[in-house]
Amino acid sequence: MKKELIAHKDPKSPVSEIFRTLRTNIQFMSSNKKLKTLLVTSTYPGEGKSWVASNLSVAFAQAGKRVILIDADMRKGRIYNIFGVLPRPGLSNYLSGVNENSQEANNLINYLRETEVPNLFVMPAGNIPPNPSELLITPQMVELLEELKEECDLIIIDGTPSKLVTDAVILSRIVDSTIVVTAHNQTKKDDLQKVIRDIKNVGGNIAGVVYNKIPVSAKKYNETYYYASKTPTPKSRSEIEQEQKREALRARAAEMMNKKTEITREETELPKAMRKEKIEPEREKTPEEKTAEVLREFNEYLKKEKRTNNNRR
Repeated sequence: MKKELIAHKDPKSPVSEIFRTLRTNIQFMSSNKKLKTLLVTSTYPGEGKSWVASNLSVAFAQAGKRVILIDADMRKGRIYNIFGVLPRPGLSNYLSGVNENSQEANNLINYLRETEVPNLFVMPAGNIPPNPSELLITPQMVELLEELKEECDLIIIDGTPSKLVTDAVILSRIVDSTIVVTAHNQTKKDDLQKVIRDIKNVGGNIAGVVYNKIPVSAKKYNETYYYASKTPTPKSRSEIEQEQKREALRARAAEMMNKKTEITREETELPKAMRKEKIEPEREKTPEEKTAEVLREFNEYLKKEKRTNNNRR
């Protein structure tokens, strides 16, 4: 199983959280009717269609749904590679009836692969047929979906890019909803509009558009979601003691500054004759001298600590 399945490999990452948000949005958009089949397509290859379909399937499976992911791209299917399962037999073998093991050709369980993700099963594309579009419009495709609906909670279909071939547009007629994956600085607006228009013209339902491959800096990535933040490294005993000494010196300096302020305010309120009598008998050091002494001691400590750290390096 490849690292592309980030929703499974790193479920606390910001990207995994985005797929859970996408899962929630799809569920709310189809709240009026129960969503059983979902098609994932794109305009052209390379926009992340299979990656989105795979991680979205993992997100639904993590929510306790029993999910079957079908690779309907019988020309360049790569779902088997993402999940690390056997590529054959698959969808094309089931629809055409051509299977290497003819004795088990009618048994649907032989076309499904169990994955490392609990509740998630995969049907690979199978052998490359000469007529993929014709296979998708056969009654066997509709019967397959109806049979799988009895076995799972959700069927996610990874279709073909809709601008190149009509396979995904054909499938959009027989599924409950369709999402279109686009890529940053790659998908053209006119192409996206045409794909949406084609799907609606055949009676398909568009759930929404996924905007993929948005550039994000590493710093912003780590700050996107609090699960992604690193656990603080425990401090050593010497570091804790040094912090305590610094805090004690800061508190002593603040105390002396407050005492200086109080004496100055009291001197202002007393008559001039009484100020001298009150201060002179206990004049060991002036507040300024005491404060300066504390600050000097604090600065010497910081210099000493800096030298110690430099020597360690």
